[in-house]
Amino acid sequence: MLLTKASEYALLSLIIISQKNTPQDVDTLSNQLGISKSFLAKILQALAKENILSSFKGAHGGFMLAKKPEELTLKMIVECAEKKQTMVFECSPSTQKCPGGKGTYCRVWPILNKLQTKIDLFLDNMTLKDIIEI
Repeated sequence: MLLTKASEYALLSLIIISQKNTPQDVDTLSNQLGISKSFLAKILQALAKENILSSFKGAHGGFMLAKKPEELTLKMIVECAEKKQTMVFECSPSTQKCPGGKGTYCRVWPILNKLQTKIDLFLDNMTLKDIIEI
């Protein structure tokens, strides 16, 4: 599983947004974080599409959390930012998805599947609130 800048920026933005009582606009957030406005806008729009954020238009528009920080898991946030499931390796869901067609006798899959299970559990149990409180 590769966590890209999209996940990092999503988390950093959500931390800032969660600490404000008013909608936060992309310009302000991109300046605070020192990142591309257009890239951040795409990330925030994806988060809004998945009801992680609420978006508001107009002069005082921007983004606010759509849910409480304790309701937003790291897995939800990362999968939304990355636009794909969090997978340790390509065939992690099942041995039938082995790209080399060797899933039925693969000796690596059981080990990596255990790793996938642990990562999923961690990401499902870690919330935005946990990150804020670190």
